[in-house]
Amino acid sequence: MSDNISQDRSTSKTGLSDREQRNGVRNRYASIAQSASEDGCCGSPSESDTTCCDDSDTLGVDSQRLGYTKADSEAVAAGADLGLGCGNPTAIASLESGHTVLDLGSGGGFDCFLAAREVGSAGHVIGVDMTPAMIDRARENVEKNDASNVEFRLGEIEHLPVADEMVDVIISNCVINLSPDKQQVFEEAHRVLRPGGRLAISDVVMTAEIPEALRSDPESVSDCVAGAATISDLESLLDTAGFEAVTIEPKDDSHEFIREWSADHDLEQYIVSATIEGRKSE
Repeated sequence: MSDNISQDRSTSKTGLSDREQRNGVRNRYASIAQSASEDGCCGSPSESDTTCCDDSDTLGVDSQRLGYTKADSEAVAAGADLGLGCGNPTAIASLESGHTVLDLGSGGGFDCFLAAREVGSAGHVIGVDMTPAMIDRARENVEKNDASNVEFRLGEIEHLPVADEMVDVIISNCVINLSPDKQQVFEEAHRVLRPGGRLAISDVVMTAEIPEALRSDPESVSDCVAGAATISDLESLLDTAGFEAVTIEPKDDSHEFIREWSADHDLEQYIVSATIEGRKSE
């Protein structure tokens, strides 16, 4: 799909072109993948970012603030949890043994490895990420976690490298807001889900109009702020893509950690973390 076509379908309303937005996101997460230490502590190209590198004990605490348990953090070998999410999609996914799970924007693989424990050896987990450096890191983590039922594929979530109707559950953690073409993301998700398959997503949603200065700031886009959509917009996108039983539940307690995402802006005034769920008809 050309940038011109994609821009017509864009709902992120940022001041960047689709190409600029994708490149900015890819470059930021490549930098994180390459700079993160082996214990998973993530560096950041922005000095204003709050990172887990400030305290060697912070990583597990941050994950628990996002909704993970201490057991979740301890179950996955160091190096997969980069502290980049805004929730815990595996907690709402209701995974079962034998399920095939797809993670949109899989990063270092943390959610994939948690999902792999739930679906067992009879199940399969596929992580898709558009950043080569992040895919390399995730593939290294497969061996560390002895996760033979997990694989990682390079690709954009708008154009999934996954066959039709082969996935039972799609998870994602603070990634869809980064896409300039969310409609295409949800249509692709609908395509790859089996009849009756489900979405179980954690992401940010916009609760108040984001200032133009932030909307046009490449760092704001790649930091999961400027590309956030409203709940009503997301509901419309999911309905258009064919999803049923859509529920979007804001998490008011997320204001606390969103406030720490920037030292220069009160981001909690504009966005909140939410769970997003939907189902493909039988």
